[in-house]
Amino acid sequence: MQSNLTVGNPLSLDRIRSVLTRLEDTIIFSLIERAQFGHNPRIYQRGAFKELQEVGFTGSWLEWFLKETESFHGLPNSQLNSNKYTSPDEYPFSSDLPEPILPALAFPALLHPNTVNRAKGIVGDDEFEDDGNYGSAATIDIEILQAISKRVHYGKFVSESKFLENPAAFIPHIQNPNRQALEDLITKPEVERRLLMRLAKKAATYAQDFASDGTQVPVNDGKINAYSKIDVDGVVDLYESYIIPLTKEVEVDYLLQRLNGLKEEEIEALSKRSSS
Repeated sequence: MQSNLTVGNPLSLDRIRSVLTRLEDTIIFSLIERAQFGHNPRIYQRGAFKELQEVGFTGSWLEWFLKETESFHGLPNSQLNSNKYTSPDEYPFSSDLPEPILPALAFPALLHPNTVNRAKGIVGDDEFEDDGNYGSAATIDIEILQAISKRVHYGKFVSESKFLENPAAFIPHIQNPNRQALEDLITKPEVERRLLMRLAKKAATYAQDFASDGTQVPVNDGKINAYSKIDVDGVVDLYESYIIPLTKEVEVDYLLQRLNGLKEEEIEALSKRSSS
């Protein structure tokens, strides 16, 4: 399978939007899968499992699951990509991971060298009911977290694309760091509004129950049961209050490092370029 980063122009805004739109589907369907199980707050609590303490691990069940899963990416004969985290759109949650068995794939140099990684900030706590399905719940949690992380860090590609389109607009706010000015340059309120509308429609559609003949299953009051699997408003809020703001942080953090290592004449040449 060809990567999104090795065919065509990965920095095309149309290509980036296509990737982000597909990630919406991944996140929504993973949330639907996660809704089969209880919230299981115990898996997010550090020190809640004596079995982990006995092997010297002091973190939460989810943190342990993440570390083991990400370590597994480096094992031979894995069903997962053993050089997963050498891809510029994948970022691990864990540190001190083993080196991958397979050599890194040859990805084009699309992004400026940077140290931005917000993956650890994505993992949060949870509450509510506990059904004891800790392994199943954590497995799907990891799928969701990895999809959210990929979506958030794809903001680097957005920033690079917009920077290359008009470097002169960004450079003054990078040289004299102005986070708000940089955020204003990359923020399109109308695009965000349409994104949230699309998310609400997608989530409501995917969350419906259907009868064997394909008709929607009504509830007792005669209304279509469009909220049976997940909280649609909760999906929209996840994006509006969490994913979008965190993506903007990544985008701005990346831009603030965009001139690192460049010579003065290189920056001057970029400054003379403007939007065509």
